[in-house]
Amino acid sequence: MARSTHPHPAGRPAEHPADSHDLIRVHGARVNNLKDVSVEIPKRRLTVFTGVSGSGKSSLVFHTIAAESQRMINETYSAFVQGFMPTLARPDVDVLDGLTTAIIVDQQRMGADPRSTVGTATDTGTLLRILFSRLGRPHIGSAQAFSFNVASISGAGAVTIEKGGRTVKERRSFSITGGMCPRCEGRGAVNDIDLTALYDETKSINEGPFTIPGYSADGWYGRIFGGSGFLDPDKPIAEFTERELHDLLYKEPTKIKVDGINLTYEGLIPKIQKSFLSKDVGALQPHVRAFVERAVTFTTCPGCAGTRLSEAARSSKIDGISIADACAMQISDLAVWVRDLDEPSAPARGAVRAVAPLLENLRHTLDSFVEIGLGYLSLDRPSGTLSGGEAQRTKMIRHLGSSLTDVTYVFDEPTIGLHPHDIERMNGLLRQLRDKGNTVLVVEHKPEAIAIADHNVDLGPRAGSAGGEVVFEGTVEGLRASGTLTGRHLDDRAALKSDLRKPSGALEVRGASTHNLRGVDVDIPLGVLVVVTGVAGSGKSSLIHGSVSGRDGVVAIDQGAIRGSRRSNPATYTGLLDPIRKAFAKANGVKPALFSANSEGACPSCNGNGVIYTDLAMMAGVATTCELCEGRRFDAAVLEYTLGGRDISEVLAMSVASAGEFFGPGAGRTSEHRSDEGARSGARTGHRDGPGAGRTSEHRSDEGARSGARTGHRDSPGAGRNPAAHKILTHLADVGLGYLTIGQPLTTLSGGERQRLKLATRMAEKGGADVYVLDEPTTGLHLADVEQLLGLLDRLVGTGRSVIVIEHHQAVMARADWIIDLGPGAGHDGGRIVFEGTPADLVANRTTLTGEHLAAYVGA
Repeated sequence: MARSTHPHPAGRPAEHPADSHDLIRVHGARVNNLKDVSVEIPKRRLTVFTGVSGSGKSSLVFHTIAAESQRMINETYSAFVQGFMPTLARPDVDVLDGLTTAIIVDQQRMGADPRSTVGTATDTGTLLRILFSRLGRPHIGSAQAFSFNVASISGAGAVTIEKGGRTVKERRSFSITGGMCPRCEGRGAVNDIDLTALYDETKSINEGPFTIPGYSADGWYGRIFGGSGFLDPDKPIAEFTERELHDLLYKEPTKIKVDGINLTYEGLIPKIQKSFLSKDVGALQPHVRAFVERAVTFTTCPGCAGTRLSEAARSSKIDGISIADACAMQISDLAVWVRDLDEPSAPARGAVRAVAPLLENLRHTLDSFVEIGLGYLSLDRPSGTLSGGEAQRTKMIRHLGSSLTDVTYVFDEPTIGLHPHDIERMNGLLRQLRDKGNTVLVVEHKPEAIAIADHNVDLGPRAGSAGGEVVFEGTVEGLRASGTLTGRHLDDRAALKSDLRKPSGALEVRGASTHNLRGVDVDIPLGVLVVVTGVAGSGKSSLIHGSVSGRDGVVAIDQGAIRGSRRSNPATYTGLLDPIRKAFAKANGVKPALFSANSEGACPSCNGNGVIYTDLAMMAGVATTCELCEGRRFDAAVLEYTLGGRDISEVLAMSVASAGEFFGPGAGRTSEHRSDEGARSGARTGHRDGPGAGRTSEHRSDEGARSGARTGHRDSPGAGRNPAAHKILTHLADVGLGYLTIGQPLTTLSGGERQRLKLATRMAEKGGADVYVLDEPTTGLHLADVEQLLGLLDRLVGTGRSVIVIEHHQAVMARADWIIDLGPGAGHDGGRIVFEGTPADLVANRTTLTGEHLAAYVGA
């Protein structure tokens, strides 16, 4: 690509050498499925990377360009500082030239810590606390007096100090004034435990009365309670004395000896609070989570009314507004309130002048929230409740007013969760970052965002082993005419459905008032495809998840993280690995446990991880491919057993599509061909794998040749046939995950991929559900794959099920049988039903923002 040049005034040199570095050059990139990719990206321009899911976009942008930039920056710090930074390996690439500092703004959800809020996750909360510490009346202390993460403590005692060669004892006291509510410890909620859910009071300790997971009569807990000496192990709990009941439930930690072993006895309540309630409920194992949901009730703290703040912090006010009131305001309203503080008529005008720079900074930050489309949030909103798109836009806040220029901003589908009306605003923000002299790299699928690109890089032609190549570079107009998959579908427009299905009934919702909903009454048709839409923050999720999810026969499938370690993969999550292990065991006359990398078949050197982690003390640790198994994760003896010419590591290296053919009713290819393909698939798929996620491409490619030489016979048709495995693989392919490697770690999947994986798993269950609720299932889907998803939704409805989709994509709206539009705006400007009816009626009326954009989309 030719380098752009800029005209210079007469008399000046044509170009300074420093101005010649206006390209980011990538040559020979081989990360994940990239096939020696070479590309030149213009600096200080907006470049959009397109291609089907799994084509290599993230591998090129995040795991090559951004990863190398961050690694090189980290190397400028001392070894001591590097020890506190994440481990970053050098990407597998020949040349990377012209890099600038990369700032990654991704979709990773914010932590679910109960004390983390929108205010604490940004500078806004800190600025607001300083403001109240300066202007609040009565004055109660410094900024930490308004922080719900700081507890009020005091103490006194004698200290020994040296003065003039003498040892002197002095009495010292200290006190820290914090804003934490002492009742809930800054969480805003307290829990109450239902004692009837802990034990059966008609049974004695020896009879095993506990209904708590892991508390069996013959286990350690049963032996501790029975042998403690505090309780009569043969007496039913209902007959316990007051003292015995207190010791059972609340006794403080006490050293005891049971069967000659020193142990610690503690009451049930504090033990449950430490082991279960101190953790995020969503991170618990399913059976433990079910117990917590059954036994524990979470209610708003009566001491602080859910504000998390102490009475003193709530008593200090500015113009009658406390910091709790300010944090509970919608951010757009808070921005107006802060702006009014600087008015000439403001009561504290003199004091305001002293904090003018702080006010200016706070105003700018709050206005950025509104500008980016998050004005409907409040600062006390728990950060763990934000969607992936909201979290990404919240991270953008700090960059909008940044003075940094000539840096590289990297965005991962920033339009996720945005209504078409909001996408226009996001496009403006991306241009704003570019116009300040920054390089903006965007991975994106939405045509509205692709259209604003100065430069476009399209990867493909397909996913996984069939992708990893640059199929087009140039302008958007050139992309349209290129004939690539993206180019052919860029101007796709779905037509309004003419043959609408008739509802078989309705789900009644009455008086819905979750979050910003205003007593909504609506009948959601059953037996049809219903799309719930509206601008971000209008109340879609509040309506569906608050009033529909959780009902009998309703299965809600969201984009939340799938719990599990990097050992978990699609094969283990869906249950696919069970029939595969059994098939291997049956074919070779051995037990199934040998074919699990988490059990007996694991490589003894890396314990089935495939990589070995080395701790380098004060320097960053490194992950290296296991030399014994070469990243295959299995013991060498296990790899001698084959099924249809493949060993277990080669099967796990297959993509869903390849595995579907292998386990399907027909086969007939040579094992050499299959093994080579499996190796390529293993080496090239997994577009979101991080460093150390598997073997290097050289190892995997060599494996194919070795496997082919070892098993050189021709497979008979259907050699790997396995109906149970094929059924699960068919469901995975149906939801658009044919490119995923079945052994790819779950931790590398995007939000949309996780949702579709959950959907495939639920579809495979016997009986299934009556009503499916999907939350933006088009997230992460290429334009060409949206049609496949729509076909799947139609098939689900065709089997008699009801499908409710929360969605912004106009193609999904056009194919709906019924649309429910919420709005008209976000936050307190939304929460109402502004339209109910067919897509054709919505287009004809054009009375809502959704109607206007859908009409433009279908060309009406």
